Amino acid sequence: MKDYLQINDKDNIVLALKDLKKGIGISVNGTMFQLNEDIYRGHKISIKKIPAGDHVIKYGYPIGHAIVDVLPGQLVHTHNTKTNLSGSLEYQYVPNHTNNSYQKENLTFQGYRRENGTAGIRNELWIVPTVGCVNGIAEKIIRRFEREVGDISPFDNVLVLKHNYGCSQLGDDHENTKRILANAVHHPNAGGILVLGLGCENNELPLFKEALGHINENRVKFLISQEVTDEIEAGVKLVKEIHAAAKYDRREEIPLSELKIGLKCGGSDGFSGITANPLLGRFSDYLIAHGGTTVLTEVPEMFGAETLLMERAENEEVFHKIVNLINDFKEYFLKHEQPVYENPSPGNKAGGITTLEDKSLGCTQKAGSSLVCDVLKYGEVLKKKGLNLLSAPGNDLVASTALAAAGCQLVLFTTGRGTPFGTFVPTIKVSTNTAIYESKPHWIDFNAGTLLEDEVEPDQVLEDFVQYILEVANGRFVNNEKNDFREMAIFKSGVTL
Repeated sequence: MKDYLQINDKDNIVLALKDLKKGIGISVNGTMFQLNEDIYRGHKISIKKIPAGDHVIKYGYPIGHAIVDVLPGQLVHTHNTKTNLSGSLEYQYVPNHTNNSYQKENLTFQGYRRENGTAGIRNELWIVPTVGCVNGIAEKIIRRFEREVGDISPFDNVLVLKHNYGCSQLGDDHENTKRILANAVHHPNAGGILVLGLGCENNELPLFKEALGHINENRVKFLISQEVTDEIEAGVKLVKEIHAAAKYDRREEIPLSELKIGLKCGGSDGFSGITANPLLGRFSDYLIAHGGTTVLTEVPEMFGAETLLMERAENEEVFHKIVNLINDFKEYFLKHEQPVYENPSPGNKAGGITTLEDKSLGCTQKAGSSLVCDVLKYGEVLKKKGLNLLSAPGNDLVASTALAAAGCQLVLFTTGRGTPFGTFVPTIKVSTNTAIYESKPHWIDFNAGTLLEDEVEPDQVLEDFVQYILEVANGRFVNNEKNDFREMAIFKSGVTL
C-alpha cells in the first residue's frame, strides 16, 4: 500500500493511507517535501502552500478555506481550515447527465410476494405500538407467544418496533409519528402486524386504523390495552391468529428490479469517500441499471455538495425539489438559531474529516452517478424507481428509520469508526477500512477497506458486494439481526406537551 493518495489532480492535499511520522519525505507529482508533523491515517497533508483565505481542495472541489498560511507537508485539519458554508442559496439548473454504463443481467432474489404486489426480503411478525407507553406490554406479548408456540416459522423473527412517541405531540411531530408507523404497518418485510394501543393517547387507534386504508385483516390485527382485562392474553391470542394466517408463506423468485435500498453512512472517517461510499455509489448505479431503486438521505450531509446532485436532476421539476430540500433544511437549522455547518462529529474529526463540505463530498458518493428521479418529504413512501432523495437529518437512527419507512427492504450503512445499531430492516454495515472490519467482526458485515489494497480491483469488489446483497435478500442474516439490535427513531422538531 502507498503512503498517500491524491484523489483528484486538482487537489492541493493528499490523504495519508497509513500513520506517517514527522520528517518522512514524500514525493507528489515530482515534488519532494518532508512532513512537518506526525500525520494519522485518513488525515490530509498539504502538497503546496495554501495561503490564508485560499480554498482547500479535495475530490476536486473546495472543502473550506485556510485560516492561516499552510505550508507543504503540514496537516490540514480543523486547526487551520474553516468551512465556506453559510445560509440558504439561490441555484440554477445546469444539467450534467452521464449514461449508466452497467449492463443488465437477469438477476433475481428469493423474496416474499405480498397481497398488494410488493416484495419483502424478510417475513417477520411485528408489533407496532401506537404510543411508547405500551412498549413493555408488546415485549411481554412476544415473549409469551414465543414460549407457547415454540416454532415461529414461517416468520424469520418477531419484534416490537419500539419508539417513544404517539402522545403529547402536536402539529408536524404528531403527523410524522402517524406516517412512520403507518408506513411500517404496510412494509413488505412484515408478514403480519399487531397494532397495539393504550387507549388514551392522541394517536388514537381508531383514527390510525382509518388512516391506514386497505389492510388484510387476517394479517393486521388491532388491540387497545385499556379495553381488555388481560392485555397480554388478548395480545397473544391475536398474534397466534396472525401466525396461523401466515403458515403457508414461502419465498419465491423475484426480479432484482424490485429491490429498494437505502444508502446511509455513520461514524465516517477519512477513507469513507474513497472506499465504502464510492462502492455504494457503484452498487446504486448497478441496481438502477437493473430497474431497481436506491434512496439517499442525510440532507445536512449534502450541504456543500448539493450542486452535484442538482446537476443530476432528471428534469427541472426535480431540480426545484432538490433546491427546496436543501434550503428548507437549512432554514430548519436557522429557525433554531443553529449554524448549518455544525458537523462533522468529534468522531468524524478524529477520523480525518475536517469540514461539512469534506464530509458531504464523501457522503454523496453513495448516490453514484445516476439521475435523481424524485425527492421525498419526510414520511413519504417511494413512488418512482431509480435514485431518490429523502428529507431526513444525518442522525443515524432517525435517518435509517426514515429509509425503512419509505419502503426500503434493507439499508446499506458505511462506517469507518464502527457502529452496532440497526433499524427495523436489515442494516448492512460496510467498513471503510480493514482495521475496523477485523476488530469488530460482530458489527461489520462487508469490508470495503480492501479497495485501498493495490491488488484488489474495484469491479471484483462490486461483484462480491452484489453477491453478498443477494444472499441477504435471500434470507442471510446480517449482524444487527444476529445481535437483535433493532431501533426505530422518529424525527421530532416541535413542542412536547
